[in-house]
Amino acid sequence: MTVEFPFTRSLGPVLSAFLTGLRERTVLGVRAADGRVLVPPAEYDPVTSEELRDLVATGPAGTVTTWAWNPAPRPRQPLSTPFAWVLVRLDGADTALLHALDAPGPDAVRTGMRVRIRWAAARTGAITDIACFEPCAQDPAQDPGPDSHHGQPRPHHGRFTDPVTTITTPARLDYTCTPGRAQTRYLRALAEHRILGERCPRCRTVCVPPRGACPTCGTATDEQVEVGPRGTVTTFCVVRIKAKDLPVEVPYVYAHIALDGADLALHGRVAGIPCEQVRMGLRVEAVWTGASPYPDHYRPTGEPDACPDSRTAVPR
Repeated sequence: MTVEFPFTRSLGPVLSAFLTGLRERTVLGVRAADGRVLVPPAEYDPVTSEELRDLVATGPAGTVTTWAWNPAPRPRQPLSTPFAWVLVRLDGADTALLHALDAPGPDAVRTGMRVRIRWAAARTGAITDIACFEPCAQDPAQDPGPDSHHGQPRPHHGRFTDPVTTITTPARLDYTCTPGRAQTRYLRALAEHRILGERCPRCRTVCVPPRGACPTCGTATDEQVEVGPRGTVTTFCVVRIKAKDLPVEVPYVYAHIALDGADLALHGRVAGIPCEQVRMGLRVEAVWTGASPYPDHYRPTGEPDACPDSRTAVPR
């Protein structure tokens, strides 16, 4: 299963300067009230909570403070070959920056080793403008790089041409799920266009989708109960921002639906009705399309609305 969504945020003056600086091959930190230089820079002092604006430039070389070997890189990680995750305290900084170190093997990595930045060929104003770190000479004066100032932090006004003002991070989770007995029965029933819940033997709650245990009292469940496919909209929202690769056009309605015979609502898309006509209490039914085992959406049944205060329209 894959869950993916972009996270977009605007940048204040400190992070804007930091990312714009990376684009220009300059690493900026910020000086805290106690004199420490924080890299990556923080917008507020971690000790006093005061706003921080005193930007300083550090060197591109630094020292590994700790590390872990990554033998099997995942997609979209900094390097496609095995590498080390390292915390690097850049020259002139008092805190460490997390990034990848390009090394031939774990025997070539050690705490205290000297490394320097390998800049990406194309830079856009993101942490990936640092392609990775690579080993360098022990003496920073022998391998200072173009911007190191011999490892001493120096004041920086933080003003660049065309500064980076927003950043989008493509958050993604790829995982394999072992459904277990309860969800296996549930998924197999969906392929037959049936919806199964499970009834708790103690509190009698009917849970959909079933988890093998009651979420209310924690008692194990194994009594199957067929619910739906009709139900009632208990709450909903209108989605107006299109997700990547989603075949559905915006706007559309995503709702919590209490299926007949169930005590807990599940979520689904409501279609076949204008968004402005969707309401709490609307009676809907599951619709399967194509070869998918899952309901594609829920559509109005034409029945009178259910009482908004009732989670279960037709108890069983």
